[in-house]
Amino acid sequence: RRAGASGLRSMARQVVRNVRDTATAHAADLAELERPALEAALEARGHRRFHARQIFQWMYRRGVDDVALMTDLPRNLREEIARDFALTTPAIVLREKSADGTEKFLLRLADGKELESVFIPDTPSMTFCVSTQVGCAMACAFCLTGKMGLVRNLTAGEIVGQVRVLASALDMRNTTFNIVLMGMGEPLHNYDETMKALRILVDAHGFGMNPRRITLSTVGLLPALERLAAEPVMPNLAISLHAPTDAQRGQLVPLNKKYGVQEIIDACKRFPLGKRSRITFEYVLLAGVNDSPEDARKLAKLLTGVKSKVNIIPLNAAAGIPFE
Repeated sequence: RRAGASGLRSMARQVVRNVRDTATAHAADLAELERPALEAALEARGHRRFHARQIFQWMYRRGVDDVALMTDLPRNLREEIARDFALTTPAIVLREKSADGTEKFLLRLADGKELESVFIPDTPSMTFCVSTQVGCAMACAFCLTGKMGLVRNLTAGEIVGQVRVLASALDMRNTTFNIVLMGMGEPLHNYDETMKALRILVDAHGFGMNPRRITLSTVGLLPALERLAAEPVMPNLAISLHAPTDAQRGQLVPLNKKYGVQEIIDACKRFPLGKRSRITFEYVLLAGVNDSPEDARKLAKLLTGVKSKVNIIPLNAAAGIPFE
């Protein structure tokens, strides 16, 4: 009997550990919750909804990721949150700074996957370039990330988490900055999580960003671009174009075989823009491929009637990229 009782106690302890580990693994992550969802979660536990605003301010304005330090929350609420919720933050693995002040961050996610974010100290703007996917499925011929293929989509919390990490690492929580969704991945290929991230970023009790300070870059996923046109949170739009004709662009951007240049331009003409807003067309110069005066004339003609500007980009040459 004694041996049996001991075995039962051991089994019971293991069950408790399993339950605890399972609960931790499936705990709601504060980083993944929009404020209305957090308000509802707190209210369901018998707490006041306004505590969600306080938590958002600690996480995003003050850069605190330890609930115990959120000192204007009641102690019992802090204990309950620490028990029932996670707060996941990407970890800095490597940080490199170039001569012009541009700084690249290699970040590791909770599952061990890694991504890059970049700080670009432009004048007069300070810009965070963040990723929306690990890898990318678009396979653009001049892009190293495209060589990786798509590993996985990022969650909204992982997208916003890059901004949290960079703002703290660069001591810029009280500094105005811009965000460009131009890092690893195609934002509109991860549509729902990208839009959720935008809503978190503009929340008045978090970063409180003006949508006009956020730019989304896409190669032109047309169904998603049409959806974006109806979103209540409207970022600036940048189209990764790179060539004025289907023959040229089809060699550079495989998606062009499905959504051609003229279809993309027509969608841009329908896209809702403010009086002072323009669509940016990104154009990487590739020697002998898309950089002739005739290409420039074709591009100018193509963009006639579109409120636009063209961003000419030098190629970031690298091993494995067959262009100069």
